[in-house]
Amino acid sequence: MQTDTTNTLPRSLLWSIKVDDSGEAETISHQDFSDTDFASGYKWVHMQSDMADSWDTMTSMGLSDSICDAMCALETRPRALQVDNGTLIYLRGINLNPDADPEDMVSLRIWFNESKVISARRKDRKLLSIQDTKALVDEGKGPLTTADFVLQLIDKVAHRISEVVDALDDELTEFEAAGATQEDARLTLSLIRRKAAAVRRYLAPQRDALDTLYRFTKIFDQNQAFELRDLTDRMTRYVEDLDLAKERAMVLQDELRNRIAEQQGMRMYVLSLVTAIFLPLSFLTGVFGMNVAGLPGTENPDAFSYLATGMVGLAVAMFIAMLWKKWF
Repeated sequence: MQTDTTNTLPRSLLWSIKVDDSGEAETISHQDFSDTDFASGYKWVHMQSDMADSWDTMTSMGLSDSICDAMCALETRPRALQVDNGTLIYLRGINLNPDADPEDMVSLRIWFNESKVISARRKDRKLLSIQDTKALVDEGKGPLTTADFVLQLIDKVAHRISEVVDALDDELTEFEAAGATQEDARLTLSLIRRKAAAVRRYLAPQRDALDTLYRFTKIFDQNQAFELRDLTDRMTRYVEDLDLAKERAMVLQDELRNRIAEQQGMRMYVLSLVTAIFLPLSFLTGVFGMNVAGLPGTENPDAFSYLATGMVGLAVAMFIAMLWKKWF
């Protein structure tokens, strides 16, 4: 069921929904967001925070300037705090939009109390976790309270983060098992380290934000608090997995550098031995190549054969000596 409104919908408004205690959803006007004359359930408004009319839209819903400031902030890092008898939480989710890098994490702003939820994201920064939650709400299978709503949304965000963390682990495992050429290895390991660092940049403060949210004891009941603690532990495990992935990539890079250095050292060693063999031969050719009088053998037609044979014999003798010394 959809409520008819004569007012033009603000461009910043994505949807405005009321969910009753049975899970049934109904589209409402954003101007009804400030009303509290309903027995149970909650209202959810999702917005695009960087539109020109976003501030006016939130003001028309009865939100204070402090909430509007928080929801329209340009730069956010994950954190949780209490604002105007409600709770504000900044989250970061995996960017799965077309042509986007997963490590370019999407910022999501959520303010909620017992009866209202307002969420906001920026232009072209859709978050699939929000879309999944909206689909459940439309099907009448959504969360029944605002606390359940926030926990379900955090769970979906964490699930997609786990997919990226597992993918990084799989890449490292395949690399360790199969190996790669030097060029491929350097590029692969650099990309893995960059991805791990980019995701961890927001994941560590997000873990701290959930831990702060857990300490807001009046918001959640015992079961919800237990679920939130489990989500916090999951975030902690993802941070640890990312740290481990970075360490594994660094170890593999060190092994690759050592392998390259060893190969280069072996080539230089062989080149040095070859140079040592040809050094006396070069000396002999230099001496007998001088165009001066008095050189021995200049009048003997067999002198070149003797010299060449002697040089070959010298080279063979030096090679045998190196083999005996186990220099090769």
